[in-house]
This record gives sequence, C-alpha cells and structure tokens, in this order.
Amino acid sequence: MDGIKAALSVPAALQSCHTAEIGSYVVEGHVPADAIRRLLREQPRAIGLAVAGMPSSAPGMDVPGASDVYDVTLFSASVQRRYARYRGLREVSS
Repeated sequence: MDGIKAALSVPAALQSCHTAEIGSYVVEGHVPADAIRRLLREQPRAIGLAVAGMPSSAPGMDVPGASDVYDVTLFSASVQRRYARYRGLREVSS
C-alpha cells in the first residue's frame, strides 16, 4: 500500500488504513460520506481528502461510546487544510 499511497501523492502525515480513488480525487482513511459528497459537489483544486489515523468515532470504526472529534483534511501537493470537523458522522463547528 505504501507504493499506492506514494503514487497517489498522499502525504505521509495523512496516511491511514484505506485509500480510494473517487472521481478525480483520492480519499484516504475513514472519511464521512457527507464530506466526500461535498468534495464532489464543490470540486476544489486538490488531490483529495484524508482522515489521518483511525479516530474511534469515525465511520467504519464503530467503537461503542466513542465521541472523538476528528478533522477531515483537504490536501494538494503544497497545502493541507481542515475541510471539515466531525464527531462520528455529524459535522461539528470548529
């Protein structure tokens, strides 16, 4: 997987357990579907979205009682910025 992540330009700091290509974007880690839909609707100039690590409240982790707040990062070759912040499947304010 390291070679695939490198070929898709996923920064080391944002790498996680899952990598996908959706449309012209890369989605790395446990990214909520709402964030992916927003990405596809807005079509920002970027490589893709990532949720670094494996937050216990992220979609697919399903840890009972987990309430981690985690960031979805929009990344390009030179920029990484918060795209959204979530607790579980619900977007929360910064």
